[in-house]
Amino acid sequence: MRTPFIAGNWKMNVTDKEALAFVDAVKDRIPSSEEVESAVCAQALSLKGMQEKAGNTDLRIGAQNMHEEDHGAFTGEISAQALTSIGIDLVIIGHSERREMFNETDERVNRKLHAALAHGIMPIVCIGENVDDRDAGRATGVVREQLEQALQGVEAEQVKGCVFAYEPVWAIGTGKSSHPEEAGEMARTIRAYVHEAYGQSAAEAVRIQYGGSVKPENIGDYMADNDIDGALVGGASIKVDSFLALLEAAQ
Repeated sequence: MRTPFIAGNWKMNVTDKEALAFVDAVKDRIPSSEEVESAVCAQALSLKGMQEKAGNTDLRIGAQNMHEEDHGAFTGEISAQALTSIGIDLVIIGHSERREMFNETDERVNRKLHAALAHGIMPIVCIGENVDDRDAGRATGVVREQLEQALQGVEAEQVKGCVFAYEPVWAIGTGKSSHPEEAGEMARTIRAYVHEAYGQSAAEAVRIQYGGSVKPENIGDYMADNDIDGALVGGASIKVDSFLALLEAAQ
């Protein structure tokens, strides 16, 4: 039985003071991680303080991005070693905004994935089609290609520890959301690929989130699908009451 996993992606929002206040407000009110795993992924400058405040609670703190190299002349980037040095063991990789705005390729997503796994960091690997691909009937092919490229050289045991977030690009920050049946079909596409490439055990273990205008009012519709194990949530994860409502609905 896969444990549901709800992760907030705050993007370039929330000040450090607000981030620390959020952790204080939710850390003692979240469900047990045996019922639903919870995380928030914040801007890098807040990670250390948030991690310290979360302490030994069941709230995980994650990064929104990381570089594939351990060190070097990469101004403004953050390494896996820097993340683990402050106790961060969760990172979002390959978000559509990183791919589109910062020209991240499938090859680079693969390198970042290997770096995260090498340092014991759980990756949330984002995949999803844009509106042109969806309208042209290419969504399944695009998602399978992104999976194939992202997982080059990754072993089956490593795949079991990965989380995949299906995030159709056209639903990110638009207020639009994929119909639950469509999201479920794409989740099954992901699980089928993992089964083909890595076997039944990996396919049964891997967790698949849906992301794209998820909120407390609709998360239950997505979680009702047996192949959707949680959500990667943007704006609805920033407010304390909304975040807690998401966790309650996911149990």
